[in-house]
Amino acid sequence: MADVALGFVTHSGWAAVVGVVEARPGFRVVLRERVEMTDPRAPESKQPYHAVERRPVGMAAERLAAWAEAAEKRATDALDEMLSRLERAGHRPVGAGILDARGRKGSSLETTLASHALIHTADGAHFRAAIAGAAARLGLPVVRVAAGALPAQTAAAAGEPAEAVAARLKSAGRALGPPWAADQKTAAMLAWLVLRSGGRSALP
Repeated sequence: MADVALGFVTHSGWAAVVGVVEARPGFRVVLRERVEMTDPRAPESKQPYHAVERRPVGMAAERLAAWAEAAEKRATDALDEMLSRLERAGHRPVGAGILDARGRKGSSLETTLASHALIHTADGAHFRAAIAGAAARLGLPVVRVAAGALPAQTAAAAGEPAEAVAARLKSAGRALGPPWAADQKTAAMLAWLVLRSGGRSALP
């Protein structure tokens, strides 16, 4: 079986995911999808902290906990199906990479809800946590990589200049066709980094 790694780039309520395997030279994309993590009947849950910004803290905490559980359940179901499909195709999942964003976190829910900047950060963290939780449930090691560090870390792991990595990503997009925008390129870079690191839960 060929090792496969997944890269996730999250947004409000969903994530782009790309799976890659080693190929000479570079990598080959074997999966490219979108994971939905919110219920269409509850559109406010796409920006959960915004939605509870003016709620009492206790009520906000209950609502956020319910949405977090639902998001992780949806992510788990989607990831479980993807992993099963990859295994049937002869691939062995070894890890998942999640793009981390910069941003200060609130020291408490009350502090977070009092700051619009912290609310934005918390919304993003909500869905990254759902993906990480889903991976943990399914026994898939997770690597979280800061956006600013990703190109250099991938180049180091691949053993080639960042320009060469960028060229490989561009070439992969030409072969696959759209969609191959920034989300897919970043997710593929994450996956290749995880693959090259052997799916370890910590990177240099």
